[in-house]
Amino acid sequence: MTELRTLTPHTAIAAEQASRDSRQRRALRTFLPEMVQLERMLAEAPPQVTTQVLDRIPVGDLALPIYRVDLGCERPDAPALLLVGGVHGLERIGSQVVMAWLSSVLARLRWDDGLRQLLQSVRITLLPILNPGGMFLNQRSNPNGVDLMRNAPIVAQERSAFLLGGQRLSPRLPWYTGDPEQGMEAENRALESVIRDLIPGRPFSAALDCHSGFGWKDQIWFPYAYRRRPMRRIASVMALKLIWEQAYPNHDYRFEPQSLHYLTHGDLWDYFYKQVNRESDGVFLPLTLEMGSWRWVRKRPRQLLRLDGLFNPLVPHRHQRVLRSHLTWIDFLVNAAASHENWLPVREEESMLREAAIMHWYRDAR
Repeated sequence: MTELRTLTPHTAIAAEQASRDSRQRRALRTFLPEMVQLERMLAEAPPQVTTQVLDRIPVGDLALPIYRVDLGCERPDAPALLLVGGVHGLERIGSQVVMAWLSSVLARLRWDDGLRQLLQSVRITLLPILNPGGMFLNQRSNPNGVDLMRNAPIVAQERSAFLLGGQRLSPRLPWYTGDPEQGMEAENRALESVIRDLIPGRPFSAALDCHSGFGWKDQIWFPYAYRRRPMRRIASVMALKLIWEQAYPNHDYRFEPQSLHYLTHGDLWDYFYKQVNRESDGVFLPLTLEMGSWRWVRKRPRQLLRLDGLFNPLVPHRHQRVLRSHLTWIDFLVNAAASHENWLPVREEESMLREAAIMHWYRDAR
């Protein structure tokens, strides 16, 4: 992994752009326009936004950067929110949602005193394109053929779905977990470095990883994916769900543990959640936004003729609707993190909410 350098947005982006010749720039505009858009956005960002290059992923003669973007409170004990997009290269909409929210925040920072005050009490870190190589190649996996969401060193406790739950047969097949003896892929090591740097020592932190390609409804998934029993902090998930529904009763998300759908090997967020729990007393809630992409296909079946059609809204007005529809949810998470002391359950309330969560999500598994 390359050495981390914290730079102003202008310096970091200028250095990356200067390293590319005209043919490489054309290739990026054609095959990875999200990177071009992100770099333009960061080059114009205000000075309170910092950018790091965590690593560079080789694809042909290109070295595609994994950008880390930070803003907000710099105190190590401030609550934090981590936003991740582009884990699967075909699911461009995940990166685009993260970037749409970042674009909104960067614009508001120029005039919104309320936002500036909020950011004095919460830290926000973004990895908008974790898998730039896979996105450039228009494939789910990274350039090595590894599914990054099946690549962590954790094994399902029960029978997982065939292939879908992770397979070691071949990188030519989908959902390849990689060789466990080689450790995690460079992209996941970059994400791990951010989690180890960002999360420990904070009283509350949350992560939101944006995906698509499954279901009829937008879903908020939480651990576990490797087992059907509840996570340790399930009461905090229930508390978060309740304050969201009280504030936004007309929302259209479905909150569920991923294990209600299928079990997988190598789930990144299961692994990181367990690691953080061993090393920190604070609350860490890793969440996944799984956008219900089957609706887009039902409304426009010919999308299936394109490889990315199952994973992204291809009609312009639908694409714009998706980009704006999740801004409220991310804004809510920022405010929930900043105000975590007002809603995180303690003592008797925690026991009550844990029992309510088990009855709500796990009663059939008892």
